[in-house]
Amino acid sequence: MARATLLGPAEIRDLAEMLGIQPTKKLGQNFVHDANTVRRIVTASGVSAGTSVVEIGPGLGSLTLGLLEAGCSVVAVEIDKRLAEQLPQTVALLQPAAELTVVVDDAMRVTSLPVEPTHLVANLPYNISVPVLLHFLEHFDSLQHGLVMVQSEVGLRLAAEPGSKIYGSPSIKAAWYGEFRAAGPVSRQVFWPVPNVDSILVAFDRRAPRGTETERLAVFALVDAAFQQRRKMMRQSLSSLYGSSAAATEALERAGIAPTVRGEQLTVDDFLAIARASDLDALSGSRVSDAD
Repeated sequence: MARATLLGPAEIRDLAEMLGIQPTKKLGQNFVHDANTVRRIVTASGVSAGTSVVEIGPGLGSLTLGLLEAGCSVVAVEIDKRLAEQLPQTVALLQPAAELTVVVDDAMRVTSLPVEPTHLVANLPYNISVPVLLHFLEHFDSLQHGLVMVQSEVGLRLAAEPGSKIYGSPSIKAAWYGEFRAAGPVSRQVFWPVPNVDSILVAFDRRAPRGTETERLAVFALVDAAFQQRRKMMRQSLSSLYGSSAAATEALERAGIAPTVRGEQLTVDDFLAIARASDLDALSGSRVSDAD
């Protein structure tokens, strides 16, 4: 009989009990306990032996072990000290030759890593999935590909096209960095505890930079303003940024954008055109959020 290298339901519960872990909504903790699902995620991520991967929120190590089984080198970022200290021990027991580095920190504060990963593969904490994903894409240019598991509603927004009802701020901010696409649903039953929301895999491939950092900040500020009240026309929704509806209209017309369109009709390149037709420094200094 082959030696087990991944975690099953019994191992997950035993580890949690040993560590005194009670999964919490605050940290978005839902642990995957199905080996087939783990291997499916690893396969869909496109990684192979030697791939350098960063994983955010490894928890008890289900996906970590799957990535290591595939021959990846993994840097795991874990905020919970108990989980971070246990993970190397679990890996040493099940896959002693694997290459794992654990960083104990809040993923939203991490701006450097011991290596330069090319892939991000993670079951992201659902309560901060979009902010943490955008944070890593902003700070780690080495990330060229990725596959993340998120709440279905959030994942579909990330991959949404202009004009759809779910297209919004996350869609455009994600598109700044690359191409995002839905990569399949994940059953609630493969988690412990079973979440009260559906999950989905979202894959991405980074593309060449669309513009400068100043332009990115300006675009994100425009996007935030456009979707604060998504049913408003752009000349109205941008009036607070430009000081008046008339000034916003002028900027939109310089960019070749009709002032009467709504934000949900515009692509990331349209927002970039508006930014380039405006005072970039003023826009880039505006407050940026990841809310839709």
